[in-house]
Amino acid sequence: MSYCRQEGKDRIIFVTKEDHEAPSNAELIADDPNDPYEEQGLILPNGDINWNCPCLGGMASGPCGSQFKDAFSCFHYSKEEVKGSECIDQFRGMQECMQRYPELYPQEEDKESSSQAESGSGSVSTAPPEGSASPPETDSTAATSTSESAASSDSTAPTDNQTAS
Repeated sequence: MSYCRQEGKDRIIFVTKEDHEAPSNAELIADDPNDPYEEQGLILPNGDINWNCPCLGGMASGPCGSQFKDAFSCFHYSKEEVKGSECIDQFRGMQECMQRYPELYPQEEDKESSSQAESGSGSVSTAPPEGSASPPETDSTAATSTSESAASSDSTAPTDNQTAS
């Protein structure tokens, strides 16, 4: 005899061998391509933007959702020769909003570029970046910079003396 039991959020269904041998009477419903609740991708068949697409990663909701929608819509429907060139103000508004919520919209690129700018403004570092497996010699730019700085700091005086003599 078949029966069902609920345990918390789970429902456990016990069936008999006879239940499994009987043909299924479940009816499958064909997918409706015009169903707005089906996952259609970013662009719906009618050309509109699917704001529920998981590919947007939740950007269409949250504190900057309306700015994101404005900027993305402007770009999507742009007819300019350089697509989206008229949308700079909308994207600027979105960026300003996102900067007000750094905990929700982290800007890792800014952190990387600011740390590179700080190390680049001082002396040339000969140590490889943290987590780098390759030695500095493999990077031709680093090797050139390192050897140039070493040559300029170590051999500047003898070179000047040699040319003066």
